[in-house]
Amino acid sequence: MGGARTSKDSPRVVAYGNVDEANSVLGIVRSISKDEEIRSLLETLQRDLFTVGADLASPGRDSSVPRISSEMVSVMEKTIDRFQEQVPRLTAFILPSGGQAGALLHFARAVVRRAERNIVALARTEDVNEDLIPYMNRLSDLLFVLARVVNHREQQTETEWHPAE
Repeated sequence: MGGARTSKDSPRVVAYGNVDEANSVLGIVRSISKDEEIRSLLETLQRDLFTVGADLASPGRDSSVPRISSEMVSVMEKTIDRFQEQVPRLTAFILPSGGQAGALLHFARAVVRRAERNIVALARTEDVNEDLIPYMNRLSDLLFVLARVVNHREQQTETEWHPAE
């Protein structure tokens, strides 16, 4: 944004490219999910990811650019808590699996984690909104919980992994 020329392999472009990839995966999940509550939440998250991309593409404090805020992180934490109550307590590690929507939510979580690592690396050398990293961290946690919720609602079995196996 702003018209400045930037290399395609710059850390900033890599970060928002991975955010775009995560957004695309969420779009796939929306296209196959029959659960209106999940579809609606995923649309909200996709819109938030556009804000993440704009925030990353616009270093500095230009107030005309949408920004991720600490309030958005707080809303995410409340959403995680609400959905966490809908699934059984974890007693083992969960392999990314289940039905198609659940497995794709696990994939989206992994892409978000990659984007988060890219943002952390970018923040070492350039100005980055301090709320971006907590937002992305909580988003990956939410996607994990949503994968569990979707699998639970669709009566898909979660594959557990126990380290002693």
